[in-house]
Amino acid sequence: MTNDTTAPLPGGPETAEPPAPVPASRIPELLHAAVAAVGGTERPGQVRMAEAVAAAVDEGEHLLVQAGTGTGKSLAYLVPALAHGDRVVVATATLALQRQLVERDLPRTVEALHPVLRRRPLFAMLKGRSNYLCLHRANEGTPSDEGEGLFDPVDALGGPTGKLGQDVLRLRDWAEETETGDRDDLTPGVSDRAWAQLAVTSKECLGASRCAYGEECFAEQARERAKLADVVVTNHAMLAIDAIEGAPVLPEHGLLIIDEAHELVNRVTGAATAELTVGAVNRAVKRAAKLANEKAVDALQAAAENFHGLMETAQPGQVDELPEYLGYAVAAVRDACRQVITSLGETRDKGLTDEDAVRKQAMASAETLHETADRLLTGSEYDVIWIERSDRFGPGTASLRVAPLSVSGLLRENLYRDRSVVLTSATLKLGGDFNGVAGSLGLPGETRLPDHRTPDGPAAESGEDAPPYWRGLDVGSPFTYPKQGILYVAKHLPPPGREPDRPEMLDELAELIGAAGGRTLGLFSSMRAAQTAAEKLRERLDVPILLQGEDTLGELIKGFAADAETCLFGTLSLWQGVDVPGSACQLVVMDRIPFPRPDDPLMSARQKDVEAHGGNGFMAVAATHAALLMAQGAGRLVRAADDKGIVAVLDPRLATARYGGFFRSSMPDFWYTTDRNQVRRSLAAIDASAPPVKQR
Repeated sequence: MTNDTTAPLPGGPETAEPPAPVPASRIPELLHAAVAAVGGTERPGQVRMAEAVAAAVDEGEHLLVQAGTGTGKSLAYLVPALAHGDRVVVATATLALQRQLVERDLPRTVEALHPVLRRRPLFAMLKGRSNYLCLHRANEGTPSDEGEGLFDPVDALGGPTGKLGQDVLRLRDWAEETETGDRDDLTPGVSDRAWAQLAVTSKECLGASRCAYGEECFAEQARERAKLADVVVTNHAMLAIDAIEGAPVLPEHGLLIIDEAHELVNRVTGAATAELTVGAVNRAVKRAAKLANEKAVDALQAAAENFHGLMETAQPGQVDELPEYLGYAVAAVRDACRQVITSLGETRDKGLTDEDAVRKQAMASAETLHETADRLLTGSEYDVIWIERSDRFGPGTASLRVAPLSVSGLLRENLYRDRSVVLTSATLKLGGDFNGVAGSLGLPGETRLPDHRTPDGPAAESGEDAPPYWRGLDVGSPFTYPKQGILYVAKHLPPPGREPDRPEMLDELAELIGAAGGRTLGLFSSMRAAQTAAEKLRERLDVPILLQGEDTLGELIKGFAADAETCLFGTLSLWQGVDVPGSACQLVVMDRIPFPRPDDPLMSARQKDVEAHGGNGFMAVAATHAALLMAQGAGRLVRAADDKGIVAVLDPRLATARYGGFFRSSMPDFWYTTDRNQVRRSLAAIDASAPPVKQR
């Protein structure tokens, strides 16, 4: 997806020369024009943020900006970015914000700034290759792991009756009409399994020069547009790959803006995590059997069977070092994959041009398994290895996983060199300062260039090991939180245990929902707790209760927003992914402080590592993780200037534990109380004064 300005447009002189930056003194004027163009309202915090971004770019600094909901932070960073003149990459975590930037904010801002800039900067969206439909697979067939049964059974006309087969045929039809090939432009969507039949990873791709559809390739066209664009909008996953792989996947740029920056550590950790599963090894065997020699395939088959047998009895949990028996099994997988890779390479010159796609898919599987197995066997003090038992790959299936102990060093080494970086979110300050989040992002200790230094002066001479220069800025929120919301902690409840069925908590929740007349977003620390609460309260309350997992997230949020009496219960994605302004959401309930599970191998290892270095592991890891979620969850309540309501935390530790103040200071500045009667009166008053929710 891109704008149409691929050539100079009428309306003012355009130039091929590098544009001169607009003086920082004109930033407020440009911001005013942009805000007017999108029909928004200029906020003081928005102006402060725009000026700070411009200053950071001019001074060669990095900037962390906390900008509360309603600040208008997108325009606050886009305006100085466009005015600066260098290429900008904007990386964000959610599809909704990517679409808002490309379809709404950027087109209007570019037009609004044209009279001053005397140019119309180009912009484009760029995602990973697997997000785009592969024309080779759509037209030449799919090297499917589903075998001959992909399109079985068939109807009287010979068409597939199964959902998977129908979706694949619909994708092939869509390939002939779509202009982007972007999965997110497909409505309605299809399952991951169906999409995988007609998409490829970068390792599976034949390459534009060898593929018959290289010139038409959607992924290649997106890359070409990005090369020409002044603003490239991408996602955190692409940014993570760019930082981890060493080979750049993003075009060169002078300014990087990371929106929703509180999500970045998790996204980078996810990209740097690898796993060895029985299913992946078996798929590699299937793929190798099509082209590799019999000896290599037999070796991989034997390794797969041995690995499968050992993993059936493997106990979940962290392993400091692979047990000898498991090490032998992983080594057998690694060595067999090397044989397969060698064999597939030997067939490359035998004229099997019709089977290139099959070979690339088999090679990709073998290479990925080889890399993961080698990483598991090599071991590193900077990696955490554990056995995980999950139903993702079949009932009770176990897998070996390896993840980085920390990504802060990786980010410090790869993110902040040769460009200014602006990181922004509504939640970057935890416990009253930026240090916790900044440290996790590779920015330890706030350091700002003194006024007499410049990026070309003493700062640049301090060497590659010098810490990146940065500062933090909180521009506040346009909302008056103490007047719009109450933070209520149910201090009288017993502390939560491990069981999701907490009778006293459910009684409290039922009373709160009754007083609110529905209108409740229930945020639970586990899916089991959300399911238990929904099951019990559906029997006790005469209001609709929607539950995450019973429909798509989009449909659930739409249903919640459309009916004033409706409640919505769910877990992690609801803590951060719900934007429902107005009277449909007037009570946000958190069942407990969302500490990571005590048996979470990665979190436990990170906590121990902090303690080994003399720090407070609990506060640095567990409390920081939970505080970030609680800040995000509390932010679901007030989404507009006239919103009012209650955030209720049904965990007394927020009021009684020593760390309670840390959590409360990380959340919006609501009026705080532990008085249950006051809260019920307030909810009843809000419910009585709330306008009816209109059907959407």
